[in-house]
Amino acid sequence: MKSVAVIGLGKFGFYVAKSLAKLNITVIAVDSDEEKVQEISRYVDNAFILNSTSKIALEEVGIYNLDTVIVSIGENIESSILTVMALKDLNNRNIIAKAINPTHGEILSKIGAFKVMYPEEIAGKILVKQLIENIRIEEIDLCNNLKILKVFADVVFVDRSIKDIEAFNPNVKVISLKNEHSWNITVDSEYIVQKDDLLVFLGENSAIELLSKSLCAK
Repeated sequence: MKSVAVIGLGKFGFYVAKSLAKLNITVIAVDSDEEKVQEISRYVDNAFILNSTSKIALEEVGIYNLDTVIVSIGENIESSILTVMALKDLNNRNIIAKAINPTHGEILSKIGAFKVMYPEEIAGKILVKQLIENIRIEEIDLCNNLKILKVFADVVFVDRSIKDIEAFNPNVKVISLKNEHSWNITVDSEYIVQKDDLLVFLGENSAIELLSKSLCAK
């Protein structure tokens, strides 16, 4: 199997090198910090202490003519740029480089980086995706005076019938329900709500907003 080099063993680079090794990919991991190299050597077979801006040093450890090299150098922009230049001169093809800002990224692209990554931006997108996926309540404006409220059933509704829920919230109506089997647009008033059923309420703005706030306060 072809080797992948990871240059720079900060949090991001260390995680990438370790994860690639778990996939049985041959990893060449390098950093100028002896402690970081010793730590990653527990997970990869090829770990070296070196100055990655040196073409001679890179070539000596086999980082030339590689299909993929990941440059994860932290705040030292100059070192990052010189490393990418050295890698390009050594005929490494897909150079994937970490950038700390758009200007840094633009320079890396112009000098030969195949792809530029912004780890903080990636982490932010992942966090937003996780937050969105875990939203339990969602309000949707239907028209000027009507709203829909989508709610995943928790302790407030579980083990209660639709009839009981509507009696307790007389100004809203359950118009559909999704359980583990399917969506139901004809809702049985005797149906007993189970945990994580998705209830869809319809009501006037004020009634839906009141129900939403009461659920969020639980």
